[in-house]
Amino acid sequence: MRRKTSLVLLALAVFFAALSPLLRYYAFPRLAKIPAGQYQDMVLEAKDATLLDYGTMKAKKVPRVTIVQTLKGNVEASEQVERTAGKDVVVWDGLSYVVGPDGRMVSRIPERYIFDAHTQEPVHAPGEMVDGDPVKREGIEFKWPFLTEKRDYEYFDAQARVTAPIHYKGTQDFRGVEVYYFEQTIPWTKVPFPKALPVQGITPESVAKTGTTRWYTTVRKFWVEPLTGAPVYGEEIHREELRGGSLLGDREKVTAFAGHVKMREDYIEHTVDLVKSNRTLVLLMTSYLPWGFLGLGVLLLSLSLYLEARGRRPGEPEPAENSEPEPVTA
Repeated sequence: MRRKTSLVLLALAVFFAALSPLLRYYAFPRLAKIPAGQYQDMVLEAKDATLLDYGTMKAKKVPRVTIVQTLKGNVEASEQVERTAGKDVVVWDGLSYVVGPDGRMVSRIPERYIFDAHTQEPVHAPGEMVDGDPVKREGIEFKWPFLTEKRDYEYFDAQARVTAPIHYKGTQDFRGVEVYYFEQTIPWTKVPFPKALPVQGITPESVAKTGTTRWYTTVRKFWVEPLTGAPVYGEEIHREELRGGSLLGDREKVTAFAGHVKMREDYIEHTVDLVKSNRTLVLLMTSYLPWGFLGLGVLLLSLSLYLEARGRRPGEPEPAENSEPEPVTA
């Protein structure tokens, strides 16, 4: 009986020991993915910013500029791309909506971002665009991969439509969460005018006829929780200028926007809580369960060997042999 029990325990030990690496290195990469229908929004603010008054074409100080960013998963579009891509795909329809202190629109830039649900690598398909212009992204945008590494990544800048390195700068603690800090600098670059401008009658085409151009630079900062790859906080030191052309008169340039853009406090709290919850799920599959199964396998193996050793312990009395009665002879 002991031998049968030890064999069963040995089989279970092998099963759980084999399940440990399978869960971590086979199941997790296939199960961890961004839901196709995910929706998220974020509000950022630039206090004491500089903003161009398109009516007078003069820059002025304003108490606040607000940027509302939304990302909405387009399930129908993702299913269409998946038919040809042969992989799980997420399609995010994004919108960056900027308003001034009076609540009026400053700019409105839509975006469609298509990427692999597991790795966050871009997937090129019809419809990929920024502000209606077709683009072909390289690198990540909005989200880092699951199990983010301590290294530089390629990050897509939607304003300039270029990909540039975003550098790992170190590990920090952000409100009780260990995060990786990344920073990217986009030097002064000529960029398109938004198709939706705040003054009626002014279009990118009419501005182009004046010879005036738009330039942009930013220092982009992200604090990323490495297990989920989700930014818990972000900032940008953002500057835009209009340069040259008859629109500016005798001026060489004028500031269109300048400000230190930061995530609003209530959205920081919500994001940190959400990331902490998702972090626990990732830990369950990458650490808690694999190590738990490995420990259970070692425990079962030890118990199996113990029972086997007890079954073969020397010195135990041998079972009495049945002897046939000897025949009685006269």
